[in-house]
Amino acid sequence: MRDALGLVASYIGASVRSQMQYKTSMALLTLAHLLSTGIELLGLAVLFDHFGQLRGWGLAEVAVFYGLTNVAFSLADAVGTGFDRFGALVKSGGFDRLLLRPRSTSLQLAAQELTLRRAGRLAQALVALGAGTIWLGLRWTVLKLALATFAVAGAACLFVGLLIIQATLAFWTTESLEVMNTMTYAGVQAFQYPVTIYDDWFRKLFTYLVPLALTCYYPVLVILERADPLGGPTWLGWLSPLVGPAFCGAALLLWRMGERHYRSTGS
Repeated sequence: MRDALGLVASYIGASVRSQMQYKTSMALLTLAHLLSTGIELLGLAVLFDHFGQLRGWGLAEVAVFYGLTNVAFSLADAVGTGFDRFGALVKSGGFDRLLLRPRSTSLQLAAQELTLRRAGRLAQALVALGAGTIWLGLRWTVLKLALATFAVAGAACLFVGLLIIQATLAFWTTESLEVMNTMTYAGVQAFQYPVTIYDDWFRKLFTYLVPLALTCYYPVLVILERADPLGGPTWLGWLSPLVGPAFCGAALLLWRMGERHYRSTGS
């Protein structure tokens, strides 16, 4: 375990040093990412300025959903770059080099790059989360802070699991199928809002197949001290983030299956 952590630290250190070789470029990329994702937040404000509320939910409450979901995704996106680009690695034969090293390929890909510019999305998500709780006058207790951290970790694990599944498909297709973006990036867009605004089939899809509702919706209800309009029990919000690590674990099992299927390019 210590050797594995040392390897991760070495990979991340090398990634950070390479990105910081051009500090001005990195700062501009981070700022551009902040502005591009900040437009989403501006669009959210315009939406509520026009309609006032969305099926009983106000702007401040939705800002909390938005903030928690995007904090989780920004962390997953920062560490999951290796999986996101895996299709190109398979086509170029670069994956063969990873197989020759005495460490798991999933660990090597996860530690391959820590994308610093994702700090732009993280910053605007934290602003949204903080602003929403201030507008609502919420009191952050130790338990609520623990739950928020737990929920972010669970949702981040789930998003990483989706990126792993997307990468695994490349073992059979040599491409990371873009259809998976409907589960990752589109999932982020969908769960910036409470799940109650969607039709029943959509809620079931993202509760039982891709359990984003469990990691992004129910914990926020506990933080907001709001009863579930769908009738779910309060304890579900405390336990549902566990689904994230379980989903990521299942994705890693699928990854191993795909890895056994892999045939070298011969490079």
